[in-house]
Amino acid sequence: MAEIIPLSPAGDSDAKEPYKEGSCKLHPQTMCPAFGALRVLSRIEGAQPAMVTDTGCLYGLTFVTHFYAARKSIIAPQLGTAELSSGKVQEAANAAIAEAAKEQNVSVIPVISLCVAETAGLAEELLPTEVDGKPVVLVRVPAYAIHSHPEAKDIALAAVMRRFVDGASEQEPRTLALLGEVFPADPLMIDGVLRKMGGRVITTLPGRHVNELKLAGQAAAVAALHPFYRETVGVLRERGVGVVTGAPIGVEGSAAWIRAVGAALDIDDDIVERVADEEVAAARGFLSTQPLKGATILISGYEGNEMLYARLLIEGGAHVPYVSTSIGQSMLTAADEAWLKSHGCEAVVYRKAIEDDKAAMEHWTFDLVIGTTTLAAHAKELGIPSVYYTNMLSVRPLFLAGGMIASLSFVRELLGRKPLYERMLEFFS
Repeated sequence: MAEIIPLSPAGDSDAKEPYKEGSCKLHPQTMCPAFGALRVLSRIEGAQPAMVTDTGCLYGLTFVTHFYAARKSIIAPQLGTAELSSGKVQEAANAAIAEAAKEQNVSVIPVISLCVAETAGLAEELLPTEVDGKPVVLVRVPAYAIHSHPEAKDIALAAVMRRFVDGASEQEPRTLALLGEVFPADPLMIDGVLRKMGGRVITTLPGRHVNELKLAGQAAAVAALHPFYRETVGVLRERGVGVVTGAPIGVEGSAAWIRAVGAALDIDDDIVERVADEEVAAARGFLSTQPLKGATILISGYEGNEMLYARLLIEGGAHVPYVSTSIGQSMLTAADEAWLKSHGCEAVVYRKAIEDDKAAMEHWTFDLVIGTTTLAAHAKELGIPSVYYTNMLSVRPLFLAGGMIASLSFVRELLGRKPLYERMLEFFS
């Protein structure tokens, strides 16, 4: 879905061919979507996931979910070839639900249905709607239908929220719910800015407890900080919660976001402008040094927030001609995509594959690659400084002036490692 843009005037014999997406996409760059659903649901106290899949998927997903700090066990039936061919998937699912209901402090039982369960014919109408007063919620996340694990986070959260967010709840004035799995310092910084305006953050979703989901329905507005929570935004909008899209990113993004939140929470314009001006001044003071000037950077990931980081890099002075992400294009991505293309980004690729990223590396010369493990390994073989996006960049503050300074300072440090990579390349050559 990347736009193909000529890089040199027509008739220039030395012009490069326009960048084109990889023609072969055999390796989509995302984790199994079910991981996204499990990551969210296994961290919510009061939710006891029951997963219906074959033993191979169960093993892999259980391992990776606990690697990423799951807070509880996952209950699942034993489904090997014999069990699947016997046609008893429905009975196995119901037995897992009954077992999940016996766990302590259970408020909801999300039933996670993967490829095998879906193709074997797991029927929603034959599942119990509740057990001992505990709601049962089906979360369908087969890989052939859900194309990235961030989007599966959205589907899982929306499915549970439909059972817990009451449209009749009285909304608290000047309260904001944040929507996005963000670095822990980010909600604190955002809350600090809101309190200067007389507002506050009421909860951050996906949240750590079922009660936090209920609080979201009491917010005057929700801020969708990440652009893939389409289903969840829809649930809250249906229940009368106002929606603020975009994120407080960089100078331009932060100022626009603060004004949008001020309008959504009905806060006095003069107060909003004063706070926005303070943030802008803090950010511009750091950006005046143009910490990344002269650097060309590739950014690619499967978290869904890649365009936000690309905006920061560009404001820091870097040239970012190419950005790729595993999520799909939507109205929630439109503003960031437009901003990037108006600031020198020539290709924004959705549903990317490793072939797309490698094609970009053949087309442009990069000083730094921030991408998936596969891409980072490829870049290192070429002697280009590179890091794994998820574990190195996505775990740092991002929003407002504080997040911008932390992220850009780290990237500046990475750019300084070029001599190390050159010595490494020389050694192995």
